[in-house]
Amino acid sequence: MAETYDLILKGGTVVNHDGEGARDLGIRAGRFAAIGDLSRAAAGEVIDCRGLHLLPGVIDSHVHFREPGLTHKEDLESGSRGAVLGGVTAVFEMPNTDPSTTSAAALADKVKRAHHRMHCDFAFYVGATRENTHELGELEQLPGAAAVKVFMGSSTGSLLIEDDDGVRAVLKAIRRRAAFHSEYEYRLNERMNLRIDGDPRSHPVWRDAIAALTCTQRLIRLAHETGKRVHVLHVTTKDEIAFLAQHKDVASAETTPHHLTLVAPDCYERLGTRAQMNPPVRDASHRDGIWQGLSDGVLDTIGSDHAPHTLAEKAHPYPKAHSGMTGVQTLVPIMLDHVNAGRLSLLRFVDLTSAGPALVRSTNRKSDRRPALTWSSMIGTNVCTPVMPDGLAG
Repeated sequence: MAETYDLILKGGTVVNHDGEGARDLGIRAGRFAAIGDLSRAAAGEVIDCRGLHLLPGVIDSHVHFREPGLTHKEDLESGSRGAVLGGVTAVFEMPNTDPSTTSAAALADKVKRAHHRMHCDFAFYVGATRENTHELGELEQLPGAAAVKVFMGSSTGSLLIEDDDGVRAVLKAIRRRAAFHSEYEYRLNERMNLRIDGDPRSHPVWRDAIAALTCTQRLIRLAHETGKRVHVLHVTTKDEIAFLAQHKDVASAETTPHHLTLVAPDCYERLGTRAQMNPPVRDASHRDGIWQGLSDGVLDTIGSDHAPHTLAEKAHPYPKAHSGMTGVQTLVPIMLDHVNAGRLSLLRFVDLTSAGPALVRSTNRKSDRRPALTWSSMIGTNVCTPVMPDGLAG
């Protein structure tokens, strides 16, 4: 007797972590039920997908949706609406809200707010503080937790652990891979006098490449010392790419569409403080270095670092303007434009936005080889919802 499905996507080119090929997808009760040749199967609806590509759901592993406390900028519902409109089916949301997500109660509150309001799957980072370090091993395992996030350099919000002893304590406490904003806070403080009022072109002069590299070197040293795995967020320098290439045993790494697309000083001259973010967009040599890292496999994920502010907040004169820009709705079209221009393959795009984020949530394995995230492993899961090692809370 022929298998029966609610929907068959027929003859599309499936792009997956195991390659590209013409395959059918069978969907039943809103879930993937089969993949392969379904020519003998029946379905309530068949969509001819010949000439089209079918991609796994995109995971944006770095968003700031601003709820609770900062909902004049955005909330979980509106942020997730932008995500799905842009082709993103799951997000990892950051802890620097108000209050910060640094306790079991704060995490549970976010999960409660998200259920039945968010339009995509979700998980939330737990922010590390000096006060909650001893709890991180338990907090990172709670339902809805993506991982622990550590700010080694100051950015939006008050979360900050800048010293070696503090970071070492966090690494000793965690069981899973933690994510890090890697800028050397002491150097940032020393160089504040290099900011020029009203001139955002001085932003990458203040938060320079040495501040990023020095912090990442410290982080990797501490990771080796404690035997833990780390994820370096929004890598912005060619120097970090070269360094991280030698330390894939302990480190995975992320880049963003804006650091792959924009270049200083042009972006600041055209966009002013709207191009201001932490860490900053740098000159073309660093952008080229990030692309090389993408090509060489040094980078594991692409996250949007979606960080909305009001136009009024972005319009303050530098350096008072708020740092960050939106991106969850534009991650996929921007990166597909790069695919179309031949800068990366469609297969590599899928690798960076589906299998790569699964690595971020992985446990502290001996190897950094990412798990195979294949359509066949997604049978029985929600349509357009990628499978994560521990499952998402959505």
